[in-house]
Amino acid sequence: MKRNYKKEDFPVWNVRRFLEPGPIVLVSSYWKGQRNIMTMGWHTILEFSPSLIGCMITSANYSYELIRKSRACVINLPTVDMIDQVVGIGNCSGADTDKFKKFGLTPVQASTVDVPLIKECYANFECRVVDDHLLPQYNFFILEVLKAQVAVYPKYPRTVHYRGDGVFMVSGKHISMPEKFMPQNL
Repeated sequence: MKRNYKKEDFPVWNVRRFLEPGPIVLVSSYWKGQRNIMTMGWHTILEFSPSLIGCMITSANYSYELIRKSRACVINLPTVDMIDQVVGIGNCSGADTDKFKKFGLTPVQASTVDVPLIKECYANFECRVVDDHLLPQYNFFILEVLKAQVAVYPKYPRTVHYRGDGVFMVSGKHISMPEKFMPQNL
C-alpha cells in the first residue's frame, strides 16, 4: 500500500527519536575499585568479524573515564521486565551511587575483562576499547566484543528501545522471510 504522509519541519537535534539503532543496554565498567552501570541507547554495529561496536558516551558521564582508563566494559542486554532498573540507572550518577546495590543487580566477574557483568541481563558482551581516536572530538568509543554469553531461551527476547523524551518501545512481532534472505558474502 502506497502512503502519502503529510510532513512538517522537525528539529534536527531530535532525529534520534526515529533513528536509534538498537535496544537499550546497560554498560558496566570498572577502574581502580570504582564500578558503575550506565544506561545507553547510542550504539551501532561497525563490523562482524572482528565484532566491533561503536558507541557515544558523553565525557560528562561517570562511566566515560572508567571505560577510557580501563579500556574495557561489558555491554549487558536487559529485557522489558527490567525497565524500572533501566530508567533508574539512567537517572542517577555512579559518582555517588553503587548502582548494583541500589537496583538489586548481581555483579559477576567477566572472564576476559576486569569488569563485572550483570547476571540478571539476557546477554553479556565483554568488550575492550580498540580505538579511541574519536574520543576527543565525538566521545565515540570503538569496542571489540571478546566474549558473548546469551540466554538459551527465549530466542527473541523482549527488549526496550528508546524513542526520546522518556518514551520507550518494546520489541514485538517478528516477521520471518528466510526465502528472501540472501547472505552477502558472509
